[in-house]
Amino acid sequence: MTTDSRLILVGQIGGAFGVRGEVRVTAFTADPLALTAYGPLLHADGTVALTLTSTRPDKNGVVGRAKEITTKEQADALRGLKLHVPRDRFPEPDEDEFYLADLLGVEVRDTAGAVLGTVKSVQNFGADDMLEIAPATGGPTWYLPFTKEATPELHLADGWLLAAPPTEVGEREPES
Repeated sequence: MTTDSRLILVGQIGGAFGVRGEVRVTAFTADPLALTAYGPLLHADGTVALTLTSTRPDKNGVVGRAKEITTKEQADALRGLKLHVPRDRFPEPDEDEFYLADLLGVEVRDTAGAVLGTVKSVQNFGADDMLEIAPATGGPTWYLPFTKEATPELHLADGWLLAAPPTEVGEREPES
């Protein structure tokens, strides 16, 4: 197990390819063939899910052999399994770039500097990324759009971001 507990989703098993135990993996990485270089691919809980021993390109990712799979039935049984890699296996991003996993645990502050909570997760429900915020005062989490308008400043090196949450419909100022 790694010292960095932040996991980045890199792919998903699509099922068997052929009858000899090869598996099709949809890659969520810029270079699908890099999946083999990351080492063992993990379950969301950090345990080893799949160790690719060889891969070749496929239309949505790669087709490959894995140490844990020897039959078509084993490959099909893993269909839909999400595959993760610890954040520390990735290179450091360039200046002014970051991985979404780097947002986890970051403090969320309002324009007055008050702590609203911390980033619990980054979700995407089909439109844009949303930050799930765990409130500093407790209670249910809430979502903040991860847009320039709603999060105008990121100070990741200092562990916080500025939030300008959109005004709720019921809280709008009257128009004059």
